[in-house]
Amino acid sequence: MARECPLERVRNIGIMAHIDAGKTTLTERILFYTGRVHRMGEVHDGAAAMDWMEQERQRGITITSAATTCHWLDHRINIIDTPGHVDFTMEVERSLRVLDGSVAVFCGVGGVEPQSETVWKQSEVYGIPKIAFINKMDRVGADFENALAMMIDRLRTNPVPLTMPIGAGETFSGVIDLIRMKALRFDEAAQGATFAEEDIPAEFLDEARQRREGLVESATEADDELLEKYVGGAELSEREIHEGIRKATLKGTMVPVLAGAALRNVGVQQVLDAVVRYLPSPVDVPAVVGTNPYTDKEEKRGADDDEPLAALAFKIASDSYVGRLTYLRIYSGTLKKGAQVLNTRTDKKERVGRILLMHANKQEDLDTASAGEIVAVVGPRTTGTGDTLCDPKKPIVLESMAFPEPVVSVAIEPKTKADEDKLNQSLEKLAEEDPTFVMHTNEDTGQLIISGMGELHLEVLTTRLKREFGVRANVGKPMVSYRETITSTAKASGQFIRQSGGRGQYGDVRLRIEPLTEGGIEFENRVRDGEIPREFFPAIESGVRSALENGIIAGYPVVDVKVTLLGGSYHDVDSSDIAFKAAGSIALREAAIKAQPVLLEPIVSVEVVAPEQFVGEVIADLNARGGRIEGTRMRGETRIVDATVPLGRMFGYATALRSLTQGRAVYTTQFSCYAEVPRKKQEQILAGWGWT
Repeated sequence: MARECPLERVRNIGIMAHIDAGKTTLTERILFYTGRVHRMGEVHDGAAAMDWMEQERQRGITITSAATTCHWLDHRINIIDTPGHVDFTMEVERSLRVLDGSVAVFCGVGGVEPQSETVWKQSEVYGIPKIAFINKMDRVGADFENALAMMIDRLRTNPVPLTMPIGAGETFSGVIDLIRMKALRFDEAAQGATFAEEDIPAEFLDEARQRREGLVESATEADDELLEKYVGGAELSEREIHEGIRKATLKGTMVPVLAGAALRNVGVQQVLDAVVRYLPSPVDVPAVVGTNPYTDKEEKRGADDDEPLAALAFKIASDSYVGRLTYLRIYSGTLKKGAQVLNTRTDKKERVGRILLMHANKQEDLDTASAGEIVAVVGPRTTGTGDTLCDPKKPIVLESMAFPEPVVSVAIEPKTKADEDKLNQSLEKLAEEDPTFVMHTNEDTGQLIISGMGELHLEVLTTRLKREFGVRANVGKPMVSYRETITSTAKASGQFIRQSGGRGQYGDVRLRIEPLTEGGIEFENRVRDGEIPREFFPAIESGVRSALENGIIAGYPVVDVKVTLLGGSYHDVDSSDIAFKAAGSIALREAAIKAQPVLLEPIVSVEVVAPEQFVGEVIADLNARGGRIEGTRMRGETRIVDATVPLGRMFGYATALRSLTQGRAVYTTQFSCYAEVPRKKQEQILAGWGWT
């Protein structure tokens, strides 16, 4: 079957940035100029097509990543608009996992803000080529040069402008195309859909020539022939410059940068041109690598319709009309409606009932989907985020995704008995959609605890319970998800011996526990041959890991430890897996108690942007919250305060900051690390919980 669009003219891209940098506004303009929508929706009006959730429209932020498709210059562009708030970083992570390229949006005033830095680093992990759009050049305080400098300093990248702004703030009136050396003035009456080309104003000509020289130089560095021609003094054609920029972008030696103001409809078409000219198609990226689940041999799947089917499920969503949606990136082969596919995690076949091309929350039915496409399917019931769906005759397991641990928890309970079953079912659906949302029952109190990535994350989820699922529930105050670790090395033995007339239980284990600086949990076996039969080793490790998961001093998971199994003894008749699992758990607890266990609390990096006259109050308040001031710096006429603060002291900070600064300051946070709780504070926490 002939493809609608040749694979080399397909682009799978994400729009990523810090909150309020203008991602969704840019996406709305892209959809308008490509003819995908006929009216531009505004985020501040709650009318953006890509912010389709009721809460997104009320809050004016993107909460869930939304997919859409449009066409530009005979190219098909599959776009995922991602959230910018730190609480929804996982939405960005799983989107980047399946994309080939990305557009990073930066605020012309704020430059590289904390979440911009986070998502940039996420994209680097997956080796995703990027172009950058410096937005909001019409805002007071916008500084193009400063934004470029911040990209170099914070992102350790090589930003190369392809366009530059004509003025900034109130004087911003268009952009200069540095390849064609023309000034572009956008027609406001036509909502920026058309623009006029003019000569570059005299006051910007020298700067434009200098920037163009740097652009051409960067474009030739990735192509030996172009470099030789350039060094020889020959003039490069526009086509050659485009080819050089594309090669350098795909190699990661440069990041093309464009300037504009999406809200003013300036510079968006140039972003689209850059997407199709410089970002990769599925055939430009290396073949995806996986393993055969039955042979454990490495296999590859290229972006080819004739290869066996290999697709990665990167998102699960519930739709009130069509039911459970599984979002797929198809890496190879062709998926047909009604086909049976193999889920290699569950080793079960799933039937694909419908294939849908998504436009935010709207769908278009397809009969087939081919390599390089991003679609949603209806039918699979047991497929989860990170699962591989493939041809049953050619099984493959693609690399899955790692999800961060939740850091904030709240207790939740149904208001009435009638709400109880509905609450549990609804929470299970939310957990299925969002791998960073976790629920469990506290064994000591019997309370149902839900955990997530931040206050806003949990607030959004609990609001969804009421609005989407009709569940009435009482929600407690946020609680910090602590961790435990040890500060010294210790050894201990654990015995589990039971005798009751017949066959008894016998397990005897000796082990050592020590701090692990590299993080995680490591288990090492140093038992001498014959001391304990090998078949009991897995049971001992299971008992150790179970004890670590249940905590030592306060019931929180123990992290950053190494456990070494040293020896033990067994009984020919009475020893069993159950006995050695229990003995391993007992030995671990005994050793951990001797190893001076401590509580760890999550620490967040905080960036507060405030007018100069309020900086003293802001710093004093952060200090009172146990924060450590990392430094202050100027951004335009405002000052930025950088600090690290225990997460537990940041609850309710938004209200406090508004009160301190008359509503004129803003702040952002992102998870930094876990740090030891001071001894006195730890004693207070444990006493408050009744643990001491």
